[in-house]
Amino acid sequence: MLKYAIVFAIISLLAGALGFTGVAAGAAGIAKVLFGLFLILAVVFLVLAALGVGAARKALH
Repeated sequence: MLKYAIVFAIISLLAGALGFTGVAAGAAGIAKVLFGLFLILAVVFLVLAALGVGAARKALH
């Protein structure tokens, strides 16, 4: 997902440099949404991993 966010950000920069402001705005919006989803999922998985490690330790003791 982060890969696609970076791709859309690059497309946005190139489109903006070439004068396609509508395409640039659309690609930038998509990049923002994808990056936001990436951050949310990364935090969720970090929390789940931390809880999983704690549960595994409790099960082993």
